[in-house]
Amino acid sequence: MSAYDLKLLKTFEYQRPAIDKGYAHQTLHVDLAGPDITARPVTQSMKDVFIGGKGFDLWLLWNAVKPSTRWNDPENAVCIACGPLGGTPAYPGSGKSIAATLSPLTGTVIDSNVGGYFGPYLKFSGFDAVEIRGKSERELIVYVDGIDQTVQIFAATDLPEDAYKLSEVLTDHFAQGKPRNVSVVSAGPGAKNTFFGCLNFSWYDPKRQRARYKQAGRGGVGTVFADKGLKALVARWDAGISVETNQPADRERLKKVAKLHSKEIVELDPKQNEMARIGTTHIVTIMNDHDLLPTHNFRFGSHREAPNIGQAVFRKLFDPGYDGCWMGCTVACSHGVRDFTPLTGPYRGRKVFVDGPEYETIAGCGSLLGIFDPHTVVELNFYCDAYGLDTISVGTATAFAMECFELGLITAAHTGGLELYFGNRAAALEIVHQMARGEGFGRLVGQGVRRMKSIFAKEFGADPMIMNDIGMESKGLEFSEYVTKESLAQQGGYGLALKGPQHDEAWLIFLDMVHNLMPTFEKKAEALHWFPMFRTWFSLCGLCKLPWNDIVPEDNQSSAEPAKVMKHVQWYAEYFSSVTGRESAPDDLIRMSEAVYNFQRIFNLRMGLGRREHDALPYRAVGPVTELEYESRAERYDKHLTDTHRVDIAGKTTAEKVALLRRFREQQYETLKYAVYQRRGWTPDGIPTLATVKRLGIDFPDVVALLKANGVTA
Repeated sequence: MSAYDLKLLKTFEYQRPAIDKGYAHQTLHVDLAGPDITARPVTQSMKDVFIGGKGFDLWLLWNAVKPSTRWNDPENAVCIACGPLGGTPAYPGSGKSIAATLSPLTGTVIDSNVGGYFGPYLKFSGFDAVEIRGKSERELIVYVDGIDQTVQIFAATDLPEDAYKLSEVLTDHFAQGKPRNVSVVSAGPGAKNTFFGCLNFSWYDPKRQRARYKQAGRGGVGTVFADKGLKALVARWDAGISVETNQPADRERLKKVAKLHSKEIVELDPKQNEMARIGTTHIVTIMNDHDLLPTHNFRFGSHREAPNIGQAVFRKLFDPGYDGCWMGCTVACSHGVRDFTPLTGPYRGRKVFVDGPEYETIAGCGSLLGIFDPHTVVELNFYCDAYGLDTISVGTATAFAMECFELGLITAAHTGGLELYFGNRAAALEIVHQMARGEGFGRLVGQGVRRMKSIFAKEFGADPMIMNDIGMESKGLEFSEYVTKESLAQQGGYGLALKGPQHDEAWLIFLDMVHNLMPTFEKKAEALHWFPMFRTWFSLCGLCKLPWNDIVPEDNQSSAEPAKVMKHVQWYAEYFSSVTGRESAPDDLIRMSEAVYNFQRIFNLRMGLGRREHDALPYRAVGPVTELEYESRAERYDKHLTDTHRVDIAGKTTAEKVALLRRFREQQYETLKYAVYQRRGWTPDGIPTLATVKRLGIDFPDVVALLKANGVTA
């Protein structure tokens, strides 16, 4: 290990407050330019309206930036928070952090829900959230030591570049012989040189004796982190955490509901999805069987080789043993591959441990690129993590470049000689290495699909109309990995999502296409209100969504609303009430989220987005762009035209049928927008009404002024 140096620049001593009903009641503020460190109180109104987690992030960010702020301005902040329920070892999925900033890809708020120990350690160290602003010309480490009650800033020299080595060094440096007490947040060289850098959040795995990682992936939060000169953010806390650490309002009530949910998962997970053995890899073959697995840049939804990257393969590849990214989580789905040997890059020929892959990475770095070799998928996963790159944006951006290459929109002269055809494993890996170095064609791909469309049109003469149809981004964010052509509900889930097409807001594809739980237009519109609201709630509280609906009660299908898994929703209401002392029913959880969700929509409006026009989708998300796509599902599409739209298709060419179907489907999506806006209490242009913000208690003077400036007065 090469020598490194940490020079202490600033120390902030504080008196750690006692945690009370899930809150530390203060936030940490770091200005890297000073450098300067302060603590500020959390008000009761902040708790009442924004709850915690993502809500606190949004409020801190709102007060940090202006409408003119851009992602690389010093005043842009990286905010990370836990939540009042976060850090409960007895309740499954309770160890989340939520990171937020202004995105380099979208220009507005991006947020990411991530595992690892940092969020709970930050809170128990005395801070419900941290806000990091300013920039430094030197690389800095921010260290929050909850045991010694100090926050320190160090100037760092000669530390390793990649996240794996960096976390190993910093864990060892700050652990004082107890590595499980340390969690490290870091980016990597790819984050510096692309617009979709991720953050790696660590936790120490005592069985494997190594720091392991989860990623805050979407929208470039790692890019902002690296741009600020921040090398790493480290928290230290005593890992001897119990139910008592959060000082819940009603300990016995909490223990009772936590035991119910944990016991159910232990009993039912082996019978259902085997999350504790194979994680989310089971989704690969399910999506493939239902023609929903993205293949060749979302052209198709299935491939005969899909089982090669499915759960049967990863059942053999994953290292057995407990894999929870938070203490005591019975879902335990954070699997990894031991003694993997990369074939390329700086780790070539060396055995490494790889955290993952999960479904989104398998689809994005596998089937989407026409790659059905699990070794290549695992290697892409490893290097994306090491370099600090979002695997979803890497996959979707690379797939777009590959299709442009196959269509002749770009050539080898533009790609530096890379033959970017689907299935070219060597080219896909080289693109990732180039991204990390900020060199070659990978530098262009690392700017994201939206910028690639502009560059390819202006510099290479590519057809912008074709690229707009096949470039899988919305609001500037690359699509996560589900084919939505046959699911109007998921089209809305992606197009109406506040930060762009990410499945964590409205993952309706499974409910719509696999279980057929929302067959009517009205049910889809209602689902696009309820599900984003409830899913938002998890990020307010510091929770993972998987225990809610990936393992369900045995009698769930016979319940009144099986899609919502209301038995679990009731348990979550019990959980929230028992920790915070704020007595809440399921409807109260929805209202909490509504306030924050509408505030984020208004935040988008403040940043120049947040209107109907910004909820547009590339047509490939709605229907077949090319004749080849139409013909791959000709029987289905013909039936839609004849049975649903009453069109006589006799004698019509495929091109004519493609055009007809497009007109009908685009109209259907626009109709869905109106229905959802109305259900959410928004204007036909997609802006929350004054009545809505008053009902939700977010009618702050600057919010009301912003709405009025945009013509909303009622």
